[in-house]
Amino acid sequence: MTLPGIAALAAPFVLAALVLNVYPFDTGGATEIIAAIHAPIVLWLVVGAAYVGGDWRSDHRRMDFVRFTGEWIVYMVLLALGGGALMGLTAGTFAALDIDIEWFFEAWVLPFAPVGAMVVAAWLVEAKQAVIENIAPVLTRVFTPLTILMLLALFAAFVVAFGSSRSVLDVDRDLLILMDLILVLVLGLLLYAISARDPHTEPDVFDVAQMVLVVAALAVNVLMLVAMLTRIVEFGFTANKVVALGLNLVLLVNLSWAAWLGIRFIRGRCGFGAVERWQMQYLPVYGAWATLVVVAVPPMFGFV
Repeated sequence: MTLPGIAALAAPFVLAALVLNVYPFDTGGATEIIAAIHAPIVLWLVVGAAYVGGDWRSDHRRMDFVRFTGEWIVYMVLLALGGGALMGLTAGTFAALDIDIEWFFEAWVLPFAPVGAMVVAAWLVEAKQAVIENIAPVLTRVFTPLTILMLLALFAAFVVAFGSSRSVLDVDRDLLILMDLILVLVLGLLLYAISARDPHTEPDVFDVAQMVLVVAALAVNVLMLVAMLTRIVEFGFTANKVVALGLNLVLLVNLSWAAWLGIRFIRGRCGFGAVERWQMQYLPVYGAWATLVVVAVPPMFGFV
């Protein structure tokens, strides 16, 4: 990679460090937490630009990065579970010998192990490509129906709650934030399923399940939008509400068009490439939204 290319990739990291350290955040305030959550999203997309070798306009290369991300997360989870089990066994063994090693875990293992796991997981993705390609379709087929059931249960629970309270104002704010996180996880599962699918095969039952997942997520999304807008009208804007509302709108656009393209694909009106291209072309929207949240939202609300 050329020196200008390296500089272009390093610039967002420098700017993010400046923003997060120069902004006069209230310690533990909402805008500080919001910026800390969204900055890694922006920087991970910058990592994606490096991963594709500057060919960010290519939908195929963007899908390669999405596939890498999904596989990297799988390996990270496996490493975390294995490392946690090893730490627990080690601590238990030393405790049985009346030797305290908690200080060692706190001072050395916890600060460095996650960073090391990130590097190891990235290496494993590239080194064990064939293995993860066998796991990915299985994971998507297991978790898609389970997620559908979860979304349907949540939708029914919200309908019952709204019916009993007769007002969406009674819905807890933290619950709305958790629902946004669930929708993000659904989007991640959808992207992972798309990345694991052979684009040349004909529609099957699993594609229908994917559309049920998207439609169920859309129904929950619309319900969340109604609840959020009602709370904003009643109580006014806050940083958390603005970010949650914006995320819901961004997801609504993505899921709506994904549902339309998915239905057309199942009916034989378009190829799977159209479904994949839409998701890849929408990725910069998430980066733009996350950047806006980090840069603009804190000063809008006085860094509180």
